[in-house]
Amino acid sequence: MKLDERKRFILKAIIDDYIFSAEPIGSRTIARKYNMGISPATIRNEMADLEEMGYLEQPYTSSGRVPSDKGYRFYVDFLMKNEKLTEKEISEISGVFKKKITEIEDVIEQATKVLSDMTNYTSLVLGPQLNKSSLKHLQILPIDEGKALVIVVTNTGLVEHCFIKVPIEFTGSDLTRISNLINSKVQGLSINKITPSLLSKLKKEIINMDDVIDLVMNITIQSLNKLDGNKIYLGGATNLLSHPEFKDIDKAKKFLLFLEEKQILYNILTEASFSNEDLVVTIGSENKYELVQDCSLITTTYKVAGKTIGIIGVLGPTRMDYSKVISVVDYIKLIMNKIFSELFNDDK
Repeated sequence: MKLDERKRFILKAIIDDYIFSAEPIGSRTIARKYNMGISPATIRNEMADLEEMGYLEQPYTSSGRVPSDKGYRFYVDFLMKNEKLTEKEISEISGVFKKKITEIEDVIEQATKVLSDMTNYTSLVLGPQLNKSSLKHLQILPIDEGKALVIVVTNTGLVEHCFIKVPIEFTGSDLTRISNLINSKVQGLSINKITPSLLSKLKKEIINMDDVIDLVMNITIQSLNKLDGNKIYLGGATNLLSHPEFKDIDKAKKFLLFLEEKQILYNILTEASFSNEDLVVTIGSENKYELVQDCSLITTTYKVAGKTIGIIGVLGPTRMDYSKVISVVDYIKLIMNKIFSELFNDDK
């Protein structure tokens, strides 16, 4: 049976009210709030039909109705009104990113925080899967006898430093020679281009410095790998605890423990991104992991030159304010696209 206009209106009204109140919605509430020109009894009959069709559910403790996952899906796909961000919200979000950001990690951390703050849900951001971080500059500075500081700067703006032990007889000139050699041979190379044969060639160019070259190259590779991994950034992990769906302590504990499972979070984000849709809404039981089947996940990808490099998402109860979250996610995605495009253009 298709939903006629009246049923669609009643379903939308129930979901809109339930998102706001978190309380089951009765026919009298709909009759009082919306001037439909029909009696509560007629509305009640329509609600019974919607329940029979699987769009609504009736909690045991109430005569009112709440949306089912099927109801939310129909709402998101066909009924929801697209909510525009207010000027104040746009200003708040833009203000966070107003200062020039030159490091990728800062962009992601800011985005993670803004997403969770603006939605009051939990934000998940998959760091850039660049597979092309490269060495921009390396420097080895003598600190003390037998001790040096290695500074690695990548093209993505990441700066890493690490203290290493060096032979006592090594001079500042020796360390500069190693720095210059690595810069000349490795600068601009991505991690997959740094091969064992390249390391062998480096060692042949400066004899008796194998151990130091190994140490320095190890640090370089770790630095290049840092943002090419599957790092998940999490924001507002405890935000969901303020929602009535998570007032049960055991359920809340299980959810917080679930958020520590980084591989599962990675799977959730990447599986959602396989869709051809620009923005994906996964509702309740559509999630394959049991602990988030009371939740909905909204994800989108951020890009550079049209190529997807990462994913941002918001995880909340199925009773989430879908329209608001979609607007926030979409706007932050646009900002991230712009910032990353500028960062990589600066590197060219």
